[in-house]
Amino acid sequence: MTDMGENAAETIRILLVDDHDVVREGLRALLSAEPDFEVIGSARSGPEAMEMIQALTPDVMLMDITMEGMDGLEVTRRVKACCGDAVKVLALTIHEGQDYFFAMLHAGASGYVPKRAASDDLVQAIRAVARGEIYLHPSVAGALVQDFLEGYDPLLAEKREALPRLTDREREVLTLIGEGLRNQDIAERLAISPKTVSRHRENILRKLNLDTRADLIRYAITMGLIE
Repeated sequence: MTDMGENAAETIRILLVDDHDVVREGLRALLSAEPDFEVIGSARSGPEAMEMIQALTPDVMLMDITMEGMDGLEVTRRVKACCGDAVKVLALTIHEGQDYFFAMLHAGASGYVPKRAASDDLVQAIRAVARGEIYLHPSVAGALVQDFLEGYDPLLAEKREALPRLTDREREVLTLIGEGLRNQDIAERLAISPKTVSRHRENILRKLNLDTRADLIRYAITMGLIE
């Protein structure tokens, strides 16, 4: 673990939010070994996290993104709305794509760390965001630099923020729509019924605030889902 040196910092109170029990238990064991960390609780869902935050008042929430019911994006927005900068959110996720990365930053996260990162990186990230700094793991920081060089586009940022709201199946359907496939073709490709495809399409339109199939095709192209 990282050497804290002679002057130990004040205790950082941490709330773990992840829908996998093994992940939460592993994180608790890892972080509890740090002298300045105190894991004060763990939640397996967004609603549970929102209940716990009021009672436990953590300094840092270690936040997964993809969870059933209320995902990490929505939890982050609600935490920022109710607690402001008093509670820092650090995303810890398997996702390293730009869509998730930018969406979490826009939602109010103070940092972003992939789950494959080294344990020392995670420890460093928690201390950084607790100090009020922004921490971006090197594997995703390049995306932010590229975005700056290309010029910030608020409309594109809004589109990026919407994409992680889709389920994995909805992203598959969106990609195939973007490739020009019709419902019957998509149904055959994914081994589902055309009615199920239609339901997915309606959900996608609603989540992305779009109106037509043409809108979906343009969106898929803009987001780089198709070649």
